Amino acid sequence: MKTSIKKIFTFSLFAVMAFSVYSVTAQEDEAAEESSGKMTAVFVNEHPRDEITLYWVNPDSEEDDPERFIFEATLEPRGGTHQSETFEGHEFYYEYNGEDNYVTADHPNANDEQLFVIGGIEGEGIRVRCDISVNSGKEASSFDILVQPYWAPRGAARFLELVRNEYYNGVAFNRVVPNFLTQFGIGKDYNQRKEVSEIAIYDDYDSGIKFEPGFVSYAGSGPDSRTAEIFIVMPGAPQAQLERFGENDWETPFGFVEGDLSVLNKIYSGYGDMPPWGKGPDSQLIYAEDGYTNYLPKNFPKLDSITSCYIVDEVGLYSTEEL
Repeated sequence: MKTSIKKIFTFSLFAVMAFSVYSVTAQEDEAAEESSGKMTAVFVNEHPRDEITLYWVNPDSEEDDPERFIFEATLEPRGGTHQSETFEGHEFYYEYNGEDNYVTADHPNANDEQLFVIGGIEGEGIRVRCDISVNSGKEASSFDILVQPYWAPRGAARFLELVRNEYYNGVAFNRVVPNFLTQFGIGKDYNQRKEVSEIAIYDDYDSGIKFEPGFVSYAGSGPDSRTAEIFIVMPGAPQAQLERFGENDWETPFGFVEGDLSVLNKIYSGYGDMPPWGKGPDSQLIYAEDGYTNYLPKNFPKLDSITSCYIVDEVGLYSTEEL
């Protein structure tokens, strides 16, 4: 069987899960902590159908040692997660598509946390389809976002989690500026948007991916401020503006709208940019309890919105033959 080692980036998870590790002496444990650094490894299984069994690799074993692989966890498909307290330099193993896969805890940041996206193929993506209204609700349309977990794994994993929880269903396109961006992500349900707005994720490392029309990123207000608001770069954005996207640490693309981008120009943009740059919807007033029940319908009745966003299993990471 082939061996592939995947390049891994970092991610922050907000739930702690217990696990068992192979026992070592106190002296070995202390030496490992001093030499490599204690950290957290988070694993996310993005396969839509198959669970994945994860093992911790005993560093003192030989390749043919029957105790080389220590059971770590079984991750459910479609976003199953597992969190491990480990040390930099420790290896984990899983089998996927008949191949041996080794991943190494080797890149802790200031938060000492690292994400492993497993059950996926680097360079390919996970397709999210958003059914939307256009032309002020007069027509229905859709677009596909091809999520790229290896570009910005924290942002990608959080976005997929919100999609699975149907968070974006009914969400308004509250900031639509031609040749600039389309922004959305303030939840329609007050209790849900309040809860989500209070859970921020850490910024992703710069992957070196440069913005292009159709690219998707989080909007933010400062370092480690990303919650659920997303923007899409509009077609026609000038090169100077494309170069400005990404200057802020929280602006890291995690996917792109695939195919024809003309649908983005059909989303109603007549209200202009948000204050103080224009007279469009004020996002802070949308977050208020009556944001969707009074403020938007009374002052901005022509806004288009998302009907629903959902993951399309038949395309993206997995061929129809595999499924």
